[in-house]
Amino acid sequence: MISLCIILFSGGLDTDYKKIKPVLAPGLVLATVGVLVTTALTGVFIHEMMRLMLPELAFGWAESLLLAAIMSSTDSASVFSILNSSGIGLKYRLKPTLELESGSNDPMAYLLVILLISVIETGQGITTSMALSSSIDLLVQLGVGTLSGVVLGLVTTKVVNAINSDNEFLYPVMMIACCFFTFTLTGMVGGNSYLAVYVAGLVVGNKHIALKRTIKTFFGGFTWLVQILMFLTLGLLVNPHELLHIAVPGILLALFMILLARPLAVFLCLSPFRRFTLRAKTYVSWVGLRGAVPIIFATYALMSPDVVHARFMFNLVFFITILSLLIQGTTVNTMAHWLGLTKELPTHHFHMELPDDVTAALDELTITKEHLTDGTRLREMHLPPHTLAILVKRNDEYIVPRGDTRLHIDDVLLLISRDGENQPTSQPSVQTP
Repeated sequence: MISLCIILFSGGLDTDYKKIKPVLAPGLVLATVGVLVTTALTGVFIHEMMRLMLPELAFGWAESLLLAAIMSSTDSASVFSILNSSGIGLKYRLKPTLELESGSNDPMAYLLVILLISVIETGQGITTSMALSSSIDLLVQLGVGTLSGVVLGLVTTKVVNAINSDNEFLYPVMMIACCFFTFTLTGMVGGNSYLAVYVAGLVVGNKHIALKRTIKTFFGGFTWLVQILMFLTLGLLVNPHELLHIAVPGILLALFMILLARPLAVFLCLSPFRRFTLRAKTYVSWVGLRGAVPIIFATYALMSPDVVHARFMFNLVFFITILSLLIQGTTVNTMAHWLGLTKELPTHHFHMELPDDVTAALDELTITKEHLTDGTRLREMHLPPHTLAILVKRNDEYIVPRGDTRLHIDDVLLLISRDGENQPTSQPSVQTP
């Protein structure tokens, strides 16, 4: 739970709201309706597969749907880490869509898991009153979780900005405290804590905050650390010899979810949104990564004495998670290239950022032959007003330029200018960070 807090908060911290705003509708539909459809389709398959292959386990509809619900949500930790480390750009705003879906679909899966465990514990079917109560509970969790995340995210920015400390290393520590406070308080008032943490990170990441770059860098490294610890810890709960007799049903179920259940759910959910092409829908279907979240949901079944086949479910979920990461996780880049959905990301030669309160912009300009038509000295360059060249990179050498500095083709200039006035007049290839 601590690891998921850090991962979700860091994911929100690195997400630009301007990029996810256009994909709010499809992302939320995937996070809700998509989880329901995936659970229904997978539940039917599990019921029939268990009836034919392992009838001695006597898997009923409640157990089948519970196992399906445990695996219904995509894993934010896996999606964030793989997409952010892929080094490729994606067309059609696919990256923010996938990140939004994976960061916000856990509440629906969590509700289904808790509902189905209660059905098994009571021994009764899903009644109309139970379904209505669960629907209201879902709306409350989503609403309170979102509101709590927004409010506490704003409070976090106020608190952090109000601190006037010379020790910049304490700012990330304070941010961790605010992250855990958001998680705990949201749970106490009846909201979904995981959603609140993600929304709080989103709010903080899109507001002016002191030492934002230091905080983001810290959370980037911390996220990798907690992912390693989380999978190590979950691995301690698995006995390898218990995985042998579930290999065949595990492979069949994994292939069904990868090739049928996930694609059908995605195509159904994205059908009203015409901006998503067939190739885009196919890619979203492929990046339905399972990870730590389904394994954690499976531990809820382990803690219930009435879920008779909880150990079998846990082993099956663990096995399918490994297959998902091996099959889908290792081919994210390959599938994007194969579908023609990649776009070139700008190459940054100067890894520099300005503080948020500085009203200026940094740009990189690669010198071409056209830029030197009026002369090779820097003062003969046609730069717009209020723009200065502050560094020149030539091969592996960095030069502080002056007006009489001679420029060569393929030199890279680091420009600083006022926002909106950073377009040189000689047709430069400006790469905006």
